[in-house]
Amino acid sequence: MKNLATIKDIAEKVGVSSATVSRVLNYDSSLSVGESTKKQIFKVAEELSYRKRRKRTPAHRRIAFVHIKTEEEELDDVYYMSIRVGIEERADYHKVELLKYLKGDLDNIVTDIDGIIVVGDTFEEQVEKLKNITPNIVMIDSFYVDDSCDAVLVDFERVSSQVLDFLLDTGHKEIGFLGGTQNFADDQPPIQEKRETFFRRYMEEKGLLDERYVFIEKFNVNAGYRLMKNAIHTLKDDLPTAFYAGNDPLAIGALRALQEENISVPDRVSIIGINDVSISKYIYPSLSTVRIETELMGETAIDLIIERLTNERKIPKKVYIGTKLVIRNSTKNLNSIHANTSQ
Repeated sequence: MKNLATIKDIAEKVGVSSATVSRVLNYDSSLSVGESTKKQIFKVAEELSYRKRRKRTPAHRRIAFVHIKTEEEELDDVYYMSIRVGIEERADYHKVELLKYLKGDLDNIVTDIDGIIVVGDTFEEQVEKLKNITPNIVMIDSFYVDDSCDAVLVDFERVSSQVLDFLLDTGHKEIGFLGGTQNFADDQPPIQEKRETFFRRYMEEKGLLDERYVFIEKFNVNAGYRLMKNAIHTLKDDLPTAFYAGNDPLAIGALRALQEENISVPDRVSIIGINDVSISKYIYPSLSTVRIETELMGETAIDLIIERLTNERKIPKKVYIGTKLVIRNSTKNLNSIHANTSQ
């Protein structure tokens, strides 16, 4: 019988050390190696059937995990960090080996895998490329969802309605929006993000949309700070009584800007975010927000692939994760103020 290929065989053929090959094949993000070398290592590994000759048992699945963020970028938006944590913990529970990639590494995904989980915005050409590797694909929180793939999603139209219904019910008519754009990999141009779309649609239906109140940049704390500073200096006394922020980091940055300008929250401006990150309840004032069970999103993605593999399910599933409006101290009921004034 012919001997199985080893890391040493790959190293000799590529002309690098065995340690370098091992770290590349194990997706060591701290390794500084050129992309051409990485591609050559993966190519030789495939030619020598290094991956395919590994012993497989039903208890040992291998799933590619394609993430939109690096771990450093996650620090600006823990939404994606907690999705990753959910995936990793559930994979460990099911004894699944995760092969981690970023969106720009789709060409490097090995073919000897049981499924693929893709986190974040994905477009059709990327999904078609992945479907050539395996039909077992789960898309998490993607703008585009292929009809043949499983998906784990948040109903951001409902989230927007939860926020705006609450603000309107508590007497706010002048409502602003802080958000970011929908960005894609592979040099695709950014487009209007779904939270902004739903905000505009809802407010237009109510006859309350004011373009002066819409501020768009990125989904992070610094952007929230800059956007609110811009709103304050641009609108002055016309600053709306409430803002719907597309995520908690935006809202937290906006709170800092309001405090620096000595604008009282919630007495002058109320603000609501999305996600309910752990710090939201501890900042001052504590942040009203919509809780999204992001870890559950990651866990559900792993469960969907395991279900496909064990039950041979062919019909795709779209799973929407429920959300909950959490009201804290960054919002104020204007109706109660008006009622007290009229008495």
